[in-house]
Amino acid sequence: MNRHAINNPSICLTALLAAMLAAGPVAAQQKNHAAQPAGAARALPVSQTSAPPKMPHYRFENFTTANGLPADHVYSVLVDGERIWAGTDNGLGLYENGKWKTYTAADGLAHRAVLSLALDKRTGDVWAGTMGGLSRISAGRIVTYTQLNSGLSNDVVYGVSVEGENVWVATAAGACRLNLDTGQWSLYNERNTPMEEIWVYGVSAAANKVYFAVWGSGLLELTQQSGKWDLYIDPDKETEMVLFKDQGLIHNIVSSVSYVDNIVWASTYFGDSRYDGRYWHNFLTKDSGLPSNFTNFVKGADANRAWFCTDKGLAYYDGANWAVYRPSLSTGKPEMLVRDAQGHQSNLAVTTAPAHNYILGIDFQGDDIWVATAKGLSHGILERPDHAAIHKESNK
Repeated sequence: MNRHAINNPSICLTALLAAMLAAGPVAAQQKNHAAQPAGAARALPVSQTSAPPKMPHYRFENFTTANGLPADHVYSVLVDGERIWAGTDNGLGLYENGKWKTYTAADGLAHRAVLSLALDKRTGDVWAGTMGGLSRISAGRIVTYTQLNSGLSNDVVYGVSVEGENVWVATAAGACRLNLDTGQWSLYNERNTPMEEIWVYGVSAAANKVYFAVWGSGLLELTQQSGKWDLYIDPDKETEMVLFKDQGLIHNIVSSVSYVDNIVWASTYFGDSRYDGRYWHNFLTKDSGLPSNFTNFVKGADANRAWFCTDKGLAYYDGANWAVYRPSLSTGKPEMLVRDAQGHQSNLAVTTAPAHNYILGIDFQGDDIWVATAKGLSHGILERPDHAAIHKESNK
């Protein structure tokens, strides 16, 4: 799913399913924040002699329609204990006991294209954001919410996050919240928040804060106790050049957000950002191990570690070093690229890789990972725990 920046809302929805590329920077007002005091590390030449840092090695098992997956284009993945949910462009797949089951519109699903997934840990219910509404899967029964039968702000649901009794929803026309205890809906848009654009691509909620990834309006923060809104945007505004490194959000076109351990990880189509409430640290291909600045999705493992789903592979950052897992862009053969904190890079020999280099989502199952790609779902099984990633559960 390529939700790149475009200037027409109707085209935006078509591009979401067609995975087409377009660009369009958007200006917004700047909110100033302190810069990261440490300077950005310079990229160094590839080293053939330096011993690479110890990074997790995975054996990837890939699932496609040939194995029972509803469709090869997988937008989202959710780990639910021993069960795995996959949101595809042809239904919601459930992998359990080695077999796939598919839920479609005939079963009550809002739409066949499932863009986002979230788990209610209190009840075990699964929430699915689709191109035609929001669906709740509870004990095999599906209840669907749309603009016609509920307070949902728009039927195109890009993101969903469950926090306590609240279900937070990111849509193509603002964000909203459903209180499960009262059944009451609350809407958030340009009328009652600082967002200038209303295409909300992602949401990550916790008891203290809720963050929204907004196309063209940067990163929106809601402090739950006070109800106060804060807006974080790119200090460079319309320019695609990074003039002020680590002075704020890397770009206003924010594709997703992950809030874990009081740290915000934000992905954009022009690089990625980490924010600790005071300092920003930004990541670009020129000064990090990112394989591409075009990032569809980010998921924090903890305060220092995160996974970045890009159009040129899956990247893991451990707070200093990087690893990239993908089929080679030139040969298609599996490869694992490692970059240390000094910028030395190594290409490690591996025999498996994710199903495709266009990565759309990730979730954690212990030390294993499940990866949504444009050509299948991949299960990364940790084989060499030299430096196993610490995977904490965090809301989407």
